[in-house]
Amino acid sequence: MISREEAIQILKDEGCEEKVIQHCITVADTALEIARRNIERGHQVDMELVEIGGLLHDLGRAKTHGMDHAIIGVELAKKHGIEKPVLEIIKKHIGAGVTREEAAYFGLPDDDYFPRTWEEKIVAHADNMVKGCKIITLKKRNKLLEENGADEEICKRINDLAYEVDFENCGKED
Repeated sequence: MISREEAIQILKDEGCEEKVIQHCITVADTALEIARRNIERGHQVDMELVEIGGLLHDLGRAKTHGMDHAIIGVELAKKHGIEKPVLEIIKKHIGAGVTREEAAYFGLPDDDYFPRTWEEKIVAHADNMVKGCKIITLKKRNKLLEENGADEEICKRINDLAYEVDFENCGKED
């Protein structure tokens, strides 16, 4: 597994903007805190995988800010020899998973985009809870989703993921 510093260097080498790099650092740090709480609850979580996955989850934003940034991120990460578990985090971090129908709608390859491992789920959730470099509440995330016209199924998925991996923080107010 690469180091934190190496992951940040990959983001820089691929041309990620500084604000994207700072977002990735905040997501990684948030994911690590969520991972610690899950370990305390008895779940087996690979902290190193969470950290590197969190750092590289938005690598594809070096090239695009569209939904396909996850797929592009996987391709960029492969070029750097990144391990498959990190590639899966990058691919599956969008929202709380993307159905095959949604993938087709967004022009993504027909594939499985649902986070399944604890590490994948934790990074996806942490990304949902970080806007820019600011940690937001689930209530605020829901408001943003509503303002952006997200459908009910997407909102439910994001909320279900939040309660699964970070239940104790879901009721916090802004």
